[in-house]
Amino acid sequence: MSGWMSKVARCMLQVGVATLLPLAPLAAGAQAHFNGQKAYDYARDFVAIGPRWPTSQGHGKAEQFLRSHFAHDQVEEDAFTADTSIGPVAMRNYIVRYPGKKDGVIVLGSHYETNYWLRNINFVGANDGAATVGLLMAIGDELRAQAAGGRKLDGYSVWLVFFDGEESFQTQWSNSDALFGSRHLAAKWGRDGTLGHIKAFILADMIGDKDLDIQRESQSADWLVALVRQAARKYGYERYFFQQEETVEDDHVPFVQRGVPSIDVIDLDYGPNDSYHHTVQDTLDKISAHSLTIDGDVFMETIRLIDAR
Repeated sequence: MSGWMSKVARCMLQVGVATLLPLAPLAAGAQAHFNGQKAYDYARDFVAIGPRWPTSQGHGKAEQFLRSHFAHDQVEEDAFTADTSIGPVAMRNYIVRYPGKKDGVIVLGSHYETNYWLRNINFVGANDGAATVGLLMAIGDELRAQAAGGRKLDGYSVWLVFFDGEESFQTQWSNSDALFGSRHLAAKWGRDGTLGHIKAFILADMIGDKDLDIQRESQSADWLVALVRQAARKYGYERYFFQQEETVEDDHVPFVQRGVPSIDVIDLDYGPNDSYHHTVQDTLDKISAHSLTIDGDVFMETIRLIDAR
């Protein structure tokens, strides 16, 4: 996730509780919870790769990590060349498909690379990329289990998309020098008609933070915000969602611009005064399995609610 705190015109509007509340224990009882520990373990292994900026060895290792994990799923490697401020750069999105019985697709997305302009420091992006890669991988495990034996998901098809090139190449943010993977894929799917089959696009970014405080992104579709809120309410997670509102330039924007119902589920308040964002402090100890459990519960319930519409 690029440095939106300083680069994007933001409307910080209080819409609820102003004070970040500590994470509460997950509710006991019959309700099964998402395996956030598994998501955390995947994130830990991804962080162990090290920095993964485009053109680096770590980036190649990150690609192989995704290939290996999804080796037995339906995977498309969407290779393209991005025209960046440092010249042409080879990039690759990964699309993992789990077919459903209903006609339509729910897309869950995350970016997986780290910033080129942070290449001279050990920036591993534990929250900024790795946590949501781990989240989507663990969601994929659940979908794979549901679709075992050649079965289809009961609802819409679900596609996981791991975007390359979300981060800017220069410290000064420019939407023409970032969002490469999502801009490429949205345009490609616009040309071949895929966009018309997408019922919802859900983007996950920076939501492994131990102090989880997910903002309401103002360009997100109102009905998707309402469904995410409803899903959070089911588990008693309201305190972690939508207490503030702001505008974020992220990988959902190219889809919003093409009329795809989209939501960016993001926590930009990372560390005291956002002090961990894009620094060497974005490390594994700043994220938690607890937060990823909350994310996974809400994402899986949101899928169910979209299926039921």
